[in-house]
Amino acid sequence: MKYAIQWVRSLVFNLSMYAAMPVLAIAYLPWAMFSPYGAVAACHAYARYVIWTAGWMVGLKSEVRGTPPTEEALVAAKHQSFLDILMIFDAIPHGKFIMKAILLYAPILGQYAYRIGCIPVNRGKRGAAIAKMLADVEKGDKLPGQLVIYSQGTRLAPGVKRPYKVGTAVLYEQMNQTCYPVATNAGVFWPRRGVYRKPGVAVVEFLEPIPPGLPKEQFLAKLEAEVEAASDRLLVEAGFVPKEG
Repeated sequence: MKYAIQWVRSLVFNLSMYAAMPVLAIAYLPWAMFSPYGAVAACHAYARYVIWTAGWMVGLKSEVRGTPPTEEALVAAKHQSFLDILMIFDAIPHGKFIMKAILLYAPILGQYAYRIGCIPVNRGKRGAAIAKMLADVEKGDKLPGQLVIYSQGTRLAPGVKRPYKVGTAVLYEQMNQTCYPVATNAGVFWPRRGVYRKPGVAVVEFLEPIPPGLPKEQFLAKLEAEVEAASDRLLVEAGFVPKEG
């Protein structure tokens, strides 16, 4: 019975979350059309709405630890859930994401993502994707902000391991900016698929920044070691027990 009640609460929350997107998009549209900062404000409003409603609708609180960047920087994050996207975006002044190019065609989401300066990437061939990514980042330098990349290239369930992709290291070298590693346990409470949202405290943790100038291989090894160790610690804190086998 307890699970069923929480499932229904989760369903209501999900419907509220999706309903809020077009409402806020329309409300902020005049400002967003006039200025990209209007689009940023709309996205911040949406992130805060979802985080706030998750807290009282399904008992899922959010906590940001560490010191998020306020200057131009590269943010290299662990990705487990839609929630960690919202938490990271809400924590920084002007986030823009490396994202799948196909998402630009998603109604509302795609238009606002383009307006805030997200970098669309076609990931058919890794070399071509990295070259396109670097060119787009360079063109986007006039929009100050924090560039967020998911170093494993996709959203992964808690406990799933996958190598960190070289694109993050290439960006780090090309941008010559401080990199902020980010760990999370959000996937424990908000899984990749399904309606159910588990009560608890989802954490996004900004780790000690990595200054520019490290060799690519050393940077990537350091990034992976620190983010994975911190994320594993947060999973234990959340009570996550990996499945055997």
